[in-house]
Amino acid sequence: MSKTLSKRPTIAVELDPPANDDAAFFMDGVQEIRDAGADLITIADCPVGRPRADSCVLAAIVQRQYGIDALPHMTCRDRNLNAIRAALIALSIEGVHHILLVTGDPISPDEHPAVRPVFQVQSRQLARIVREMNETMFRTPFRIFGALNVNARHFDRELERAAEKEDCGVTGFLTQPILSPEALENLKAARKALKGTILGGVFPVVSHKNACFLNEHVAGIRVSPEIIALYEGKNREEGERVAVELSLRTARDVLPHTDGLYLMTPFRRTALSAEIVRAVREQYA
Repeated sequence: MSKTLSKRPTIAVELDPPANDDAAFFMDGVQEIRDAGADLITIADCPVGRPRADSCVLAAIVQRQYGIDALPHMTCRDRNLNAIRAALIALSIEGVHHILLVTGDPISPDEHPAVRPVFQVQSRQLARIVREMNETMFRTPFRIFGALNVNARHFDRELERAAEKEDCGVTGFLTQPILSPEALENLKAARKALKGTILGGVFPVVSHKNACFLNEHVAGIRVSPEIIALYEGKNREEGERVAVELSLRTARDVLPHTDGLYLMTPFRRTALSAEIVRAVREQYA
């Protein structure tokens, strides 16, 4: 393990995996984000059930070719337990020792009528399995992360589930984006209640349309009316300026209550994420 999760704030940046076999844009983004000063590249596992390049394979390539730690997401949706265990063994052989375990978004039968989800286990059960493998199979144990929805309507129940995840072996959490005062208050409550590492979610909203779509159509995200209003009448360049300023303000609010940031890259705009990473590094050098 390199400098990941050291005393300075950790910055993990999420990049969407490629939807075809042309990975040039993804790899260029990895290099750009690494050079900006990020500590981790996180890679989603076929988000919203749509096929993308395998997160585990990409994680191995990222670490081997670019020398930055990778955190692949692993859902319970697309693999049975044999396939999950096989993937974990391969990751360990490749030197990838971080994993984010999530149950996974359901697959819409309207969009993918021939695809059937697996869901042999859910994320807490999978965490127990990885913990057992850590104890019996791996020379270097996995650092197990889970998801924490700070936008949950009944956050007390979300905290109970997070505590159960810790009992199952989860030692860190990546949160949903913090784009409202309520989310920040929930984050503060999580800091008091949980023992593990917390990386606070930062999503650079880039336009009024983007803000409205996130608020109305994306589960687990809530954008406050005040933030939505900031983007009214802004063109692309102006929207990106607001995105950077807002992301840095969120970082200042979040970092006193977390161990670092989980920065999500919008619409493959890696230059925007890199700019935010550099600015955070300058502020917290």
